[in-house]
Amino acid sequence: MKKNVWMGIFASLIFSGSAFAADLTGIWQSIDDKTGSPKALIEITKAENGTFTGKIIKVTPRPGYTPKTMCVNCPAPYTNKPLVGLEIIHGLKHVENNNYSDGRILDPLTGKMYSLKGRLASNNKRLTLRGYVGISAIGRTQTWIRQ
Repeated sequence: MKKNVWMGIFASLIFSGSAFAADLTGIWQSIDDKTGSPKALIEITKAENGTFTGKIIKVTPRPGYTPKTMCVNCPAPYTNKPLVGLEIIHGLKHVENNNYSDGRILDPLTGKMYSLKGRLASNNKRLTLRGYVGISAIGRTQTWIRQ
């Protein structure tokens, strides 16, 4: 009897993908999908409701570009808020394995809000995010690197 109980516990741990799902929490370097240049450091945290949020903790300077400091084009309640500390990812949910969906992401340069889904690489070092309007075929993809 004890053997069956232990085998059941062991099997449930082995086959429960969500029990060992990779965690998004941490610091990520966002990379511009158009230039390949680093843009900002984003801290992703897990909210009490189990969804993930992300805020800008540092804007990455690069030669020939003066980064914006305020979210001037953003809709309320983000209008004229400082970029550092700005929460740009909301409500991202773990769905299965290393896949996430049902989130929203704010582009602080344009002020546009997009639906968001993502996939964490098996090595847990790359996060591929897709922001889109309507269907995911119409959107942009960025790969962020864990710091």
